Amino acid sequence: MPPKGKKHARTESASDDPALKHPPPKRGKEVDAENPFEQLTDLLESNDSSHKPRNVLHWFRSKDIRQEDNIALHNASLKAKEESGSLIGMYLHSPKDVEWHGTSPARMDFILESLRILKGQLEEKNIPLAVLEVEKRSQKTETVMRFVEENDVSHVFANMEYEVDELRRDIDMMKRVQEKEGVSFEVLHDQTVVTPGELKGQGGGPMKVFTPYHKAWLKETKAEPGLLDTVPAPEGNDEKALEQFKKLVETKVPEMPESKQFASDEERQRLRKLWPAGHEAGMKRLHHFLDKKVSDYAAHRSEPARDLTSRLSPYFSSGVISVREVLSTALKSNNGAHFDEGDAGIDSWVREIVFREFYRHMMVLTPHGSMNLPQNLKFDFVQWEDDEEGWYKWCEGRTGVPWVDAGMRQLNHEAYMHNRLRMVVSSYLSGNLLLDYRRGERYFVEHLVDWDLSNNTNGWEPSYTIFNPITQAEKCDKEGAYIRKWVPELQDVPGKAVFAPFDRLSEKEFERLGYPRPHVDFGETAQRAKERYKRDLHSGDL
Repeated sequence: MPPKGKKHARTESASDDPALKHPPPKRGKEVDAENPFEQLTDLLESNDSSHKPRNVLHWFRSKDIRQEDNIALHNASLKAKEESGSLIGMYLHSPKDVEWHGTSPARMDFILESLRILKGQLEEKNIPLAVLEVEKRSQKTETVMRFVEENDVSHVFANMEYEVDELRRDIDMMKRVQEKEGVSFEVLHDQTVVTPGELKGQGGGPMKVFTPYHKAWLKETKAEPGLLDTVPAPEGNDEKALEQFKKLVETKVPEMPESKQFASDEERQRLRKLWPAGHEAGMKRLHHFLDKKVSDYAAHRSEPARDLTSRLSPYFSSGVISVREVLSTALKSNNGAHFDEGDAGIDSWVREIVFREFYRHMMVLTPHGSMNLPQNLKFDFVQWEDDEEGWYKWCEGRTGVPWVDAGMRQLNHEAYMHNRLRMVVSSYLSGNLLLDYRRGERYFVEHLVDWDLSNNTNGWEPSYTIFNPITQAEKCDKEGAYIRKWVPELQDVPGKAVFAPFDRLSEKEFERLGYPRPHVDFGETAQRAKERYKRDLHSGDL
């Protein structure tokens, strides 16, 4: 069984796993044509916010849990200062969303702890932050509109989220606001430096390949340095605001849902130490990376044993730090030179951050990517295997492939996995085990502290590229240190035998290890997958 023996709302057996449910590919194409991002953008262009401010609301989402360099919050603060009203904050907690998305205990705890820190920071400025629970996912806009009326709110501000459900929620909110006199709703871009969908190719069409996108991004940020400018934290309210909005102040950050409990107090304490919540902790981690690690990043970033990554991904995914603050700090560390003109480590690291922007860009272009459908819709026609033994071995890190098993064991222990391993373990699941990639994607959701739908979806996109986990290990873990750390059964295996002990040790030596034999043969199963893809990708009708 998978670690902890827990089942989330959408994780069952392979035959009835709701995590595998999705609309047909044709519906995905229809949603792409409808494009809710463009629909919302059109509505925002007709938004009238010229009415006199009363109280101004910033609607925090799970991707902007910070007061520092928060674009919508900053604009809300400016609007509130135009008149004598107050700035107030609101966060919607939706337990049904938590279950539907499968949010891991580590990520849920990180969000709630960061929210507690934020609530305290704002109240020091006399800014109340109300935390409201929504019983049904369909009740979000209704709850917000009721809150707006009860607290005499004239202007609502929020930062845009790019997934289909979230865009549709904001479209619904816009339509409701337009029916109500004296209220407006402004949704601003905050998650990225360059607005998704803005960069165009030479022919004027959208860019769909990362390398030219990266080059265009560098050119754009060099030509428009103001894209990296940050905005100040909000100004405080008058002291009377906390008393006036006492009921909002008294709302509590919820406790962890029953289904999201840690396996033990030890696990909670260990993960909180690994991933301390809040903006200050994130910036401290950034400075440590720029001071101590980045100089070696370009040459050794794919070597997980060296742990040269910034480990900022949880802070990005929950918006605890902003990408602009991070990049402007990196620019200073680069002695003012642009990212591709100074330190090679900074250049290489920023390239990874641009991937994050590219994935949001792609989500805007092909919104079906957030609907449990592959970007390449033809992959939905693949006939996946039903190998429950292989599935559980993969979950537990007992496939008999040391590089894969080390990655999975790191995930199960740290709620995190080095990106090189994410690529390899996902390739092994969909390519060698030929299991539906969505099962693995869901497992990541339920275990990662840094889960991010855009990143996760794009990272799990199936393809004809099937990584050889042995050659990958020999290239990226030359001494086998990462394998020996996470697969203790192999600590004493000498030399290169650690990468493939079943093939490189005698039968007697291997049996003494207490380590499983490979569940499948890499070469045979890689060929099987390619033949299956070639056959099935041409079988469906789009």
